[in-house]
Amino acid sequence: MNDLAISIVIVNWNGRHLLARCLAHLAVAIAATDQVIVVDNGSHDGSVAWLHAEFPWVEVIALPANRGFAGGNNAALADCRHNWILLINNDAFVAPDTIMQLRQVAATCPPTTGAIAATLLFDHAPDLVASSGIVLRRDGVAIDRDMTRPIADIPTNPQAIAGASGGAVLLRRAMIDDIGFFADDFFNYLEDVDLAWRALLRGWQSIHLPTAHIRHVYSATSGQGSPFKQRLLGRNRWRTLIRCLPTELWWRYGPAIICYDIAASVALALGGQWAGIAGRLSILTDLPTLLTQRQAIQSRRTVSIAHLTAWLIPAPWPWQEYRERQRLATIMAQRTPSTRKE
Repeated sequence: MNDLAISIVIVNWNGRHLLARCLAHLAVAIAATDQVIVVDNGSHDGSVAWLHAEFPWVEVIALPANRGFAGGNNAALADCRHNWILLINNDAFVAPDTIMQLRQVAATCPPTTGAIAATLLFDHAPDLVASSGIVLRRDGVAIDRDMTRPIADIPTNPQAIAGASGGAVLLRRAMIDDIGFFADDFFNYLEDVDLAWRALLRGWQSIHLPTAHIRHVYSATSGQGSPFKQRLLGRNRWRTLIRCLPTELWWRYGPAIICYDIAASVALALGGQWAGIAGRLSILTDLPTLLTQRQAIQSRRTVSIAHLTAWLIPAPWPWQEYRERQRLATIMAQRTPSTRKE
């Protein structure tokens, strides 16, 4: 296998209207040695037949049912031929030089670098960052790094980060072989945070490449704020923390984690968003399995608690978080109908 060749994986579910643009952008950005795989999660919009007819250079894995973002990517792993695997959402569109930049960094980075994050930009507001990686907070919340920040204000040189967003990340196959890929039962959401935690625990490093740009239609498949999304976010937040947070950090930050969840649950209840609460409560039935997984993950930790603590930032004051949420809501409200979920 050629270390400079890349396997590119796109998971699709009824996203034919997005794939045409996604693949058109990829076609001018990839090298002849690269491999492009689309995993179709049991779509009923004709995506599979259309892909075979319109994009014969794309390898298609047609799953009989929807396995989500996590399961879809996992299904492609065995077919990936190269040492670097690029994950791209079907509603993401690469700039012409993005893959070249990622390839150059992959060729020269230390062997302990396991993930290289591109810069996700809002498709309808490409001067603003949607994500430059993952930030881990002491209250157990994981957020998109630099979200809503003007692209002109972020550094242009590569930056060390806690982890990378699954929607635009180049992963080293050796890291996946070491820590495993996504947790299949997460289905959607925060599977990348869980992966970032497991990478940190094993001493793998992640970097952000600011000049590698990918435009992203935010929540194009599942819908921003949908009950489905809220349920999985609530559930997978706790799955990640139970599996990945070391005992010492539970003692230190457990009160903040619980206080955040109480406040979040009250806010959800007042807003009639019961799905988010149901997702949290579902953890009770999953607990025996999660504790077994936790033991396996924690037994393989190779870094110190101090190393992990250095990546955890203080939680913002409530009014600061409210202000950021309002800013994101304003940005999302500016989308035209053609960029919203169809």
